[in-house]
Amino acid sequence: MRIDLVTIFPRLCDGPLGEGIIRRAIDRGLVDVRVHDLRDYTTDRHRSVDDVSYGGGPGMVFKPEPLFGAVDAMRAEGEVDAVILTSPQGRTFTQREAGRLAALRRVVVLCGRYEGVDDRVRSALATEELSIGDYVLSGGELPALVIVDAIVRLLPGAVGDGESVEVDSFRRGLLDFPHFTRPAEYRGWRVPDVLLSGNHAEIRRWRMREALARTLALRPDLLPTADLNSEEREILRALMEKRGAEHGRD
Repeated sequence: MRIDLVTIFPRLCDGPLGEGIIRRAIDRGLVDVRVHDLRDYTTDRHRSVDDVSYGGGPGMVFKPEPLFGAVDAMRAEGEVDAVILTSPQGRTFTQREAGRLAALRRVVVLCGRYEGVDDRVRSALATEELSIGDYVLSGGELPALVIVDAIVRLLPGAVGDGESVEVDSFRRGLLDFPHFTRPAEYRGWRVPDVLLSGNHAEIRRWRMREALARTLALRPDLLPTADLNSEEREILRALMEKRGAEHGRD
């Protein structure tokens, strides 16, 4: 897979791309991540990428020419499956979106800045807009790197223990179950006895119940579309009945 990032601050991407899972995936040839300086696609001597907004108002707006030029150059090298614009008005980036993008061969991510981009970039160049949350950042580099990280760890062979990816939070629409390690007791807090029991069937059911309980308590909005099996649906039904009874007593 190849991912191209287009930014006016290439060095912002160096650290995250040079460490951890992403670095190992690049070294293993699982993904090719290239960072492009948007100013390389300008045509004026000042290498201008922005200008004032028609109609007035504060802030500067990315011009269309450099962004179109960058994508044109990449498409001239080969097929591009998706051109993503990081934008606060985009569709929320989720684990499901990460899985969809991880199945593509080549993705270009355009990192916005300032007051935004010329709307012709959004409407005619980008094939989709993605947002990592309802808050404002200085630019699109951090969202782009979040997207890259989420995609890369789903590529076969990127994570040493593939099973850890399968049980990640949001993989099936549920939050992860609690995790514990040594020591078994720390400052008076003990690891749940079931995890020390060696009874794998009970441990599996405990983890299933805890994941459902945590999701119900913290992110109930995930449950309507979660991919649950019959046992999980039974546990969830019992949890919701218990919760309803407790609320009825309040």
